Amino acid sequence: MEQVWVSPGNGGTAELPGCRQLGVGDSDADALVEVCRELAIDLVVVGPEGPLAAGLADRLRQAGVAVFGPGADGARLEASKQWAKALMRQAGVPTAGFWPADSRSQALAILEEQGRPLVVKADGLAAGKGVTVAETLAEARDAIEEIFAGRFGSGASLVLEERTHGPEVSVFALTDGQRLVLLPPAQDHKRIGEGDTGPNTGGMGAYAPAPLLDQDGLERVRREVLEPTLHALQARGIDYRGVLYAGLMLTDSGPSVIEFNCRFGDPECETLMPLLGPELAAVLFACAQGRLDAAPALSIRRGCSACVILAAEGYPGTIRQGDLLQGVQPPGPDLQMFHAGTRREADGSCVSSGGRVLAVVAQAEDFDAAFDRVYTGLEQVRFRGMTYRRDIGHQVRTR
Repeated sequence: MEQVWVSPGNGGTAELPGCRQLGVGDSDADALVEVCRELAIDLVVVGPEGPLAAGLADRLRQAGVAVFGPGADGARLEASKQWAKALMRQAGVPTAGFWPADSRSQALAILEEQGRPLVVKADGLAAGKGVTVAETLAEARDAIEEIFAGRFGSGASLVLEERTHGPEVSVFALTDGQRLVLLPPAQDHKRIGEGDTGPNTGGMGAYAPAPLLDQDGLERVRREVLEPTLHALQARGIDYRGVLYAGLMLTDSGPSVIEFNCRFGDPECETLMPLLGPELAAVLFACAQGRLDAAPALSIRRGCSACVILAAEGYPGTIRQGDLLQGVQPPGPDLQMFHAGTRREADGSCVSSGGRVLAVVAQAEDFDAAFDRVYTGLEQVRFRGMTYRRDIGHQVRTR
């Protein structure tokens, strides 16, 4: 019998037909191994970066469970900016010049030596918020102080980076450690404010396929970024099975890697999933087995997909929680509402429980129609302090 089990789940998965929640946290590896054995789980897809970096995929594989998601060694692509940048340098992958720093004094000395604003990145996992693209030296100094004060949970080290310029785009590849399947490119909107202003967030909306990269552009990303990275991982003895996500800046000289993620990043993931065909589960299973060559071809739906994030008041800082959600509808053929920071109360009501609360996603033949459908759909959703950007997709909308 086909059944989807989710750990830990949220307010949406609690009500989704064909989906059941496990009473186990995603950091309890021993309990998850036992549950997989009891339920005879065929495939585990590890979503969050934290459990991947902590070695959950390794523990499950040791128990004989097929896992889509890299081990702790491969997850360092996201878990350590310093490690990822060193690997890119080794592999010849285009990326901005950088300087690692393991102390406050070292970082400040590098900044003064360079004498110009730099990008400041916390070395470890920071939920998409540990990056400051400084406009001034003072702003860069403040960002360094924040990181070494432990604001992002990683006060031990950082990376200083040269600023590069150009539009950003995200490319996902599914890999079995040897081969790659590329998904349509997507474009995220990181800033909290309209007009791409304010602090970085985990993402306030996205659209796909991003016109910035045509098929030739995608093949260039494959040749210059994804394949060299995979080969460098192999050279280090890392059997990387999962998502290889490249956040890119399209500079005048070509694509340059801003960051790697080791999992399906959102909101691009919510945007892309409705475009992917029913073969997806078989493709993920083949990746987990190291047999992508035996997988069916993954079909891609024609048209466009658009996503707008509904966030809690105060995001990405101190947020409101526990507010009642109203007007959230079950998924339809062209409009979906993906839960993120939500939970079910004992009385069955759904309340907010995180910074990004809901992703409203729609598909249509063109971007204007897709975003019209999204913004019309989200008008029915209500919760206190609901925050969202009204200009997501401004790059591709004509009205």
